[in-house]
Amino acid sequence: MTLVTCDMSSSLDGYVTGPNDSRENPFGDGARMLHDWLSDAATDDDRAILQEMLDGVGALVMGRTSFDKNEGDGGWGAGGPVGDIPCFVITHNEPTASYPPVFTFVADGVVSAIEQAKHVAGDKFVTLFGATVMQQALPLGLVDEIRVHVIPVLLGGGTPLFATLDSAITLERTQVLATPAATHLGFRVVR
Repeated sequence: MTLVTCDMSSSLDGYVTGPNDSRENPFGDGARMLHDWLSDAATDDDRAILQEMLDGVGALVMGRTSFDKNEGDGGWGAGGPVGDIPCFVITHNEPTASYPPVFTFVADGVVSAIEQAKHVAGDKFVTLFGATVMQQALPLGLVDEIRVHVIPVLLGGGTPLFATLDSAITLERTQVLATPAATHLGFRVVR
């Protein structure tokens, strides 16, 4: 069975971007440090967590905002966010430009995008890329695991990881690992 995961870096106060997040300012004010654990400040433990995530990804699902912001941050080149891993972009308006073949644009919502991603992921994970996609999928019961890499910073605003939930969602903790750059938390969604 293909698992659907959300794997996001977040500030301690729950934001995945800082205030004034835009295409021109892709992580918002003060939020570039949310991803230092992936490179500059990475320890062996951080690198092992990242490698485990990369090794397990069979497909990505992202929203159009995440797609557009990353495209503006240097472009996609010949592949997607994780090389040649298939990426399903949820959008209301399919692009007219041509993009690498790893991208499939899905106009009929998050459920369809996740179903298509599961079909190609095989026994690997479908990873949700971006808070909005996770916020749509979680209340629908489409998320199996949540991994949050909590960065020791308070941003005071921006894009919240968990914005609106209609009801409580019970989680079972599966991982806790603290490094100097992040506290890595893993949870299984209890059905």
